Amino acid sequence: MRGCLWKRLSHWLMAFTGITLLLLVIVAPVLLLLSRKYFRKRREATSSQHVTVAFFHPYCNTGGGGERVLWCAVKALNTRFPSVRMVIYTGDLDVSPEDILKRVHQRFNVELHTDQVDFVYLRWRRLLEADRYPLFTILGQSIGSFLLGLEAILTYVPDIYIDTTGHAFTYPLFRYAGGCRVGCYTHYPVITSDMLRRVSTRTVAYNNRRIVARSPFLTAGKLLYYKLFAWVYGAAGRSAEIVMVNSSWTEEHINELWQCPLRTHRIYPPCDVEDLKNIPIDNDRDAGIPSSLDGSGDTVSISGADKKVVKIVSVAQYRPEKDHPLQLRSMYQLRQYVPEDVWDSLRLIFVGSCRNAEDDVRVQDMKDLCKHLSLENNVEFKVNVPYEELRRELEEGSIGLHAMWNEHFGIGVVECMAAGLIMVAHRSGGPQMDIVEEAEGSRNGFLAADEQEYASAIAHILRMSPEARKSVREAARSSVERFSVQEFNKGFLRAVEPLFSQR
Repeated sequence: MRGCLWKRLSHWLMAFTGITLLLLVIVAPVLLLLSRKYFRKRREATSSQHVTVAFFHPYCNTGGGGERVLWCAVKALNTRFPSVRMVIYTGDLDVSPEDILKRVHQRFNVELHTDQVDFVYLRWRRLLEADRYPLFTILGQSIGSFLLGLEAILTYVPDIYIDTTGHAFTYPLFRYAGGCRVGCYTHYPVITSDMLRRVSTRTVAYNNRRIVARSPFLTAGKLLYYKLFAWVYGAAGRSAEIVMVNSSWTEEHINELWQCPLRTHRIYPPCDVEDLKNIPIDNDRDAGIPSSLDGSGDTVSISGADKKVVKIVSVAQYRPEKDHPLQLRSMYQLRQYVPEDVWDSLRLIFVGSCRNAEDDVRVQDMKDLCKHLSLENNVEFKVNVPYEELRRELEEGSIGLHAMWNEHFGIGVVECMAAGLIMVAHRSGGPQMDIVEEAEGSRNGFLAADEQEYASAIAHILRMSPEARKSVREAARSSVERFSVQEFNKGFLRAVEPLFSQR
């Protein structure tokens, strides 16, 4: 009796699966055709004689490196195709177009006007917030990005769609359902082999909780989840006709996941090197750095009369992956490498923007950590400052600091090097592969992986002679020209040209 019941159950299950697959084979193409017809009518109803380009960038007002890419791309297209209508999909509901463009000019020194750019405001941006998905975060955010993309295309249907935030699950929607030409600029893949390696080795990180790392069962489940997600993510990414990536590191991972190398272009992000290179290298930024060793040869000292503030500048958004706590722990270790009078002269200046209330909380948490480590007199926080203040901090800084593991590129690293700071960046990702060279004779900066290495590198820079520091600064400045806005504009326009040629 029990065997007969199981046999019937298995037959019903097979029949249900077969009917479901048949319906998908029949219904999916019909829905696709109907959606293309619907969106074509929507486009015709709102179209003009001019081509329309829509950029998908829900956080266009946050002032980070990704936003610099967006606004430099918009400016480049507007200059090259002045008759093209530019549209930005954004979720910054509480900010007017005038205020957004004003901040763009203040933060990035990019001037645009409201008659050059239109904004489409999206109300479902909260679907992208990581805190909404305590479990299966990247899957939840990816589904959220698809739904936000659905709101975007239902609100406005462009001729050309360019995503500058890495939300690959919107590409099939705009290309196959919306009938748009699709391009993307990817700063970093949502999932990488490095993430899989961290999970498999059960390493605790901001994206791998301790409870998961400690459990073999949960680790195996997360690995399966990551592998399935990587396959779907790759299929979505291949929907883009033109793929642009920002670094060698990102290019390697995207080619591995998306498998479309012939459509993939490496275009370094635009860095404001021209203006920053005008900052003199030979100024008094090193006045507080000693030029000679003390008798032991291991430490340095500064006389009371000559003591000035020595600024160590960190430029990065206040996001968890930027690992500001590592920089604070590095400062704590640095105290062991230098005498007290030198320590009193050191200041770590954090300069960055906050996207939301969660980032504000992170800043407060870091201030609390400063007190816990007794660093409150040696650390300052600059939040959402205008470009002029950022430039002033870079002009006064001696050493630059950047601590993100597997940073996809590192615009802040390049900006510090162009401004004449001696850079200490993480030994991984874009800084290691594209930016910082450590070979003697061509050294333009330093790399480190943990707080001891960071502290040791900073102490080494303090012990260098003025001539040696100047040599590193000059090498760094001469190496950043390939990351200029002009080089980005040429590469970006060359990559997206095919999207316009068939329109």
